[in-house]
Amino acid sequence: MRHHRGAARTALTVLLAFGALVGGAGTGTAEAAALRYDSRAAALAPGVQYREFTFAASHGQAHGHLLTVDLRSSRVSVDLLTPGAVAARLPVSRLADARGAQGAVNGDFFDMTETQHPGVAATGASVGPAIASGHQLKAAVPNGQRFGPSLPPGTTTEDVLGVGTDRTARLDRLALSGAVASGLGTLRLRGFNQYAVPAGGVGAYTPAWGTASRLRAVCGTDTDRAAPCSDDTYEVTVRAGKVSRVATAPGRGAIPAGSVVLVGREAGADDLRKLEVGDRVSVSTSLVAAGSRTPYRFAIGGFPILRDGSALTGLNDTTAATRTSAGFGDAGRTLYLLALDGNAETGAGLTVRELASLMGDIGATGAVNLDGGGSSTLVSRRAGAAHVTVRNHPSGGAERPVPNAIGVFSS
Repeated sequence: MRHHRGAARTALTVLLAFGALVGGAGTGTAEAAALRYDSRAAALAPGVQYREFTFAASHGQAHGHLLTVDLRSSRVSVDLLTPGAVAARLPVSRLADARGAQGAVNGDFFDMTETQHPGVAATGASVGPAIASGHQLKAAVPNGQRFGPSLPPGTTTEDVLGVGTDRTARLDRLALSGAVASGLGTLRLRGFNQYAVPAGGVGAYTPAWGTASRLRAVCGTDTDRAAPCSDDTYEVTVRAGKVSRVATAPGRGAIPAGSVVLVGREAGADDLRKLEVGDRVSVSTSLVAAGSRTPYRFAIGGFPILRDGSALTGLNDTTAATRTSAGFGDAGRTLYLLALDGNAETGAGLTVRELASLMGDIGATGAVNLDGGGSSTLVSRRAGAAHVTVRNHPSGGAERPVPNAIGVFSS
């Protein structure tokens, strides 16, 4: 880890009117705030720059780290980093080193703990949709099943930040379109590699899910994550287009290549009980974008905080925390990846509203809030280095394993 601060550094200070967004310790009094870059931008590789900054806000001066990525450069690309399974976790540095990324920042909120459901293991799977290298990995859990701060009005767990095959970043919404077709008719799918299936629905699990138990899928409800697990469940395994196995409860373990496991709860369980071993079944899944016809090479879940250059209404402006964000400017051709130092080192964090303002001050016109707190991690690779370096100070004193990260590559 590296932190060099002092008067010897060249400081570029940009004073910005922060208006009512900043107050003393959450009092809401209007004051001026300042974004100050602690050093000149350092080129890590063609099209990728790193720098540190400080930001004075309502709860004190926060220190952060920023990667700026030029998506116009044909030598630069961005992708989702994963541990090789949806329901698995690794530290950001290991995810970056495994793919040879030039830099990375932690990603989406995830199923971190299941203390509300004794005996049920947390899956570690992320909340929102995920696309890696053009492959659709998962869809979004119901809003009431998510982890993280309250969603701003008008946003959902289906919201994403993505980079299309046109090398342009944008905010969008990815909804699941899926079906189970058999001789009995067509059944709508309500889940795809999700740690929570909507009440009364059926979810599909592919080998990309990993080995984690699928029991968590039937716990909670669409509005209450803490609600008990359903005892009205059914599971069907489809292999090579035919039902190969049925069970009364969700299972665990690796799903073989060429197989899909269907998990139903309540009305969805009743629908699956109509299938018998040997029945012909086809399963289809697709993430459908609401705002773009350009296919996504990469997409990650996160709730929007900045759209068209303006902060969304209803963003929390009282609770300060260590934050991570991803945003874009220059009509989607410049990507910004940001993580703050942990509170243990700096004594200060940002409210979500302040985070939106900070991203705008940096140059973003669109941005999402990603998982923060102990998950906030930004890494980069020095020229010729075999491994990345953790640039910020994670609040837990060490990296927290996470299900995904945004990786930056430069050739």
